[in-house]
Amino acid sequence: MKNSRSGKLGSAPVFFTAISTILGAILFLRFGFAVGQLGFISTLLIVIIGHAVTIPTAMAIAEIATNQKVEGGGEYFIISRSFGLVIGSTIGLALYLSQAISVAFYVMAFAEAFTSLIDWLTAEFRLSETVVTILKTKQTISIPALLILTYVMLTKGANLGVKMLYVVVGILAFSLVAFFCGETEYAQTMDFDPVRSLENTTGIPSLSFFTVFAIIFPAFTGMTAGVGLSGDLKNPGKSIPFGTMTATIAGMLIYGLIAFKFALSASPAELSDTTRIVMEDIAWQGWLLVPLGLAAATISSALGSIMVAPRTLQAIAKDQIFPSISINHWLSRGRGENQEPFNASVATIAIAAIFIIMGAIDSVAKIISMFFMVTYGSLCLISFLNHFAADPSYRPRFKSRWYFSLFGAVACLGLMFFMSPTYAFVAITAITAFYLFNSYYNRDKQSLAVIFQGAIFQFSRSLQVFLQKAKKETISTWRPSAVAISEHSFQRLSAFDLLAWISHKYGFGTYIHVLKGYLSKETNALAHQYKERLIQMAEDKGSNIFIDTLVSPSYTSTIAQVVQLPGIAGTKNNLFIFEFSADDGKNLHDIVDNLKLIKSVDFDVIILRTSIRGFGLFKHIHVWISTQDYDNANLMILLAYILIGHRDWRNAEIEIYTIIPEDKMQEERERLSKLVEAGQLPISSKNITVIPQQLDVMIETIIQEKSKDADLCIIGFREETVKHDGTELFQRINDIGNIMYVNAAAQKVIIKNKLNT
Repeated sequence: MKNSRSGKLGSAPVFFTAISTILGAILFLRFGFAVGQLGFISTLLIVIIGHAVTIPTAMAIAEIATNQKVEGGGEYFIISRSFGLVIGSTIGLALYLSQAISVAFYVMAFAEAFTSLIDWLTAEFRLSETVVTILKTKQTISIPALLILTYVMLTKGANLGVKMLYVVVGILAFSLVAFFCGETEYAQTMDFDPVRSLENTTGIPSLSFFTVFAIIFPAFTGMTAGVGLSGDLKNPGKSIPFGTMTATIAGMLIYGLIAFKFALSASPAELSDTTRIVMEDIAWQGWLLVPLGLAAATISSALGSIMVAPRTLQAIAKDQIFPSISINHWLSRGRGENQEPFNASVATIAIAAIFIIMGAIDSVAKIISMFFMVTYGSLCLISFLNHFAADPSYRPRFKSRWYFSLFGAVACLGLMFFMSPTYAFVAITAITAFYLFNSYYNRDKQSLAVIFQGAIFQFSRSLQVFLQKAKKETISTWRPSAVAISEHSFQRLSAFDLLAWISHKYGFGTYIHVLKGYLSKETNALAHQYKERLIQMAEDKGSNIFIDTLVSPSYTSTIAQVVQLPGIAGTKNNLFIFEFSADDGKNLHDIVDNLKLIKSVDFDVIILRTSIRGFGLFKHIHVWISTQDYDNANLMILLAYILIGHRDWRNAEIEIYTIIPEDKMQEERERLSKLVEAGQLPISSKNITVIPQQLDVMIETIIQEKSKDADLCIIGFREETVKHDGTELFQRINDIGNIMYVNAAAQKVIIKNKLNT
């Protein structure tokens, strides 16, 4: 995303935006309630647990911001540039809605600051009930307050917003000083008891710890508010870490001191009374200064949110996330030298106005907390994955620790469900809906794959080194680690499909498209182009195969290079797949000429002969066993079993045919039945057919007759026979579907309960 803003703000706006949001409405309206319900120690524990989430998040933000240039959009920019635009915009939309609805929440809380004034006016001037009702309706004060904020933001922008922020933070600070200077009779007559709570003083049951935690936690969620100013900052890499960390630590210390002051100055019963603002009774000149402080706290929080939310929306629109070009263009447009998000501000204020008019903000506030938890967890996860991935380009000036980031990510997820399983489920459902919406309309943008790319690379590297160093044990069972080569990947897909089936569940597969010629800039570019096409094919088919290309001057040099490639899962490749067309047999000579090279490295070999019919209906797999290729028999049966593990072949039946001298037919049938039973293979005894050998009838003729309707025939071949018959061996059978010729380097063992190990 190109950002044309030339930021002018320093670290102070980040700090003041964050601290004014942290010390907000909850502090004045509900924090004393928490102390009354649970006591000082438990409330202090809430502060510590809450900051156990926010401090790792603040450290993660500081780390990420000092590694990359943070442009407009704050948290959204960080997440989208780390997780990709689809995931980033999904979380960004949730974050934006939280910020936009927070404007309504804070403006409505601002109206609470006028409660004492309205009560005084009512008593002093004996106002009528109608007038009192109008005055006590939150919208009476909230709507004008929102309109004033709207005027400030749309006409003056962030610069005046920051100046107003300094004023309201000053008022907030003065009210807190007055609170700490206040004295009460309770403090003079009662000794301080750190565990005194409503329940152990009055016998009235207190709310549970996590119920109170859910009420109080939004007080700690303002520490990222200043990040949203990233596009207006002169040096985001310096201002964001400094402002965010200092605001977070300062907020934690202030909340701890305020909890102590509450416990020292008022009884649990007084603190638990939500119909009055207890801070007024405690503070010096509290009747005036506390409402002013509440007004300052709420209006500053609203001011912070109304500065940040439009910038998040503007950044999302600049990334062309919304399905309409005109919507993206309208929301992304800015005004003035600093590209103030005028249109995005209009949209944000409209959303806030809707929720103010609705008035039912409490339930929505819980969802807001959940969305913030998702955002914080994402930021911690980004930091953790960057540590784990060990990317050399990740060089932040401020470094957190991976275990802090991991703890923050896990804690965010856990606390969501501790706070409210219902709203956690609602939030996760909403995030899922956002993701499906964004991925549908933004298929060209990076999606889930980008999240764990670096981490998976690091894990794969470590795992392969571990497997190579580990002491090898003799494993009697066989698992395919196959490699297939083809020059005709875009004309014949049979080898591509066969490898995908073999590697789907039980094995690993590497598909290599071969370009004949010498390596050059042109052939390398062409190979890269073919690779991308094949990767897209594999993705469209849902195949679990690894794709690569190879430029080589000859078939022999191609095979020599491929057989020396390491396996993709830390195991040696053990199965080589060739393919040729029954129509022309163009590369069959090359295959036959290089079989000796393959056999010199003890590879099992599949030579796939493709026909016009292809794999037919995927219903019938015929396995042909003769007395001459018993060494191949078990591998052929295992391959048939592996194929039916794929969804394409799930309705297929395996039929075994064996041609044997008549005097050994019964013995052979019993042997095959025992083999199938011991190996727990899904082959019915009625599908085992023993055919008497006839000296005057060629085996190929019998196969052609019995398997004319088969979708795939699996036939063994011996190296000695290939030496004698050459290419003719693979061209004798006609008018049937695809044939898979199999040669095993050694006889495979089928052991009961070991097939899937």
